[in-house]
Amino acid sequence: MAVISIRLNKEEEKMVQYLADYFEEEKSTLIKHSLKELYEDLVDKEFINDYEQKEKRKKAKFINAEELRKNL
Repeated sequence: MAVISIRLNKEEEKMVQYLADYFEEEKSTLIKHSLKELYEDLVDKEFINDYEQKEKRKKAKFINAEELRKNL
């Protein structure tokens, strides 16, 4: 397991403490959760960009619920 040390100014420390108190989480848990959310946002953005590129090339397709159920 990696250990990372970060330096926070007073304002940043206040924000982290406020969020930790609000969500009733340890600071490290809060930061891990934030990191996961940022990563998920990036993956979503890449998925959307991929779809938009396919759409521009007219390669995007949609299927209805019945087709989706058959594919499961």
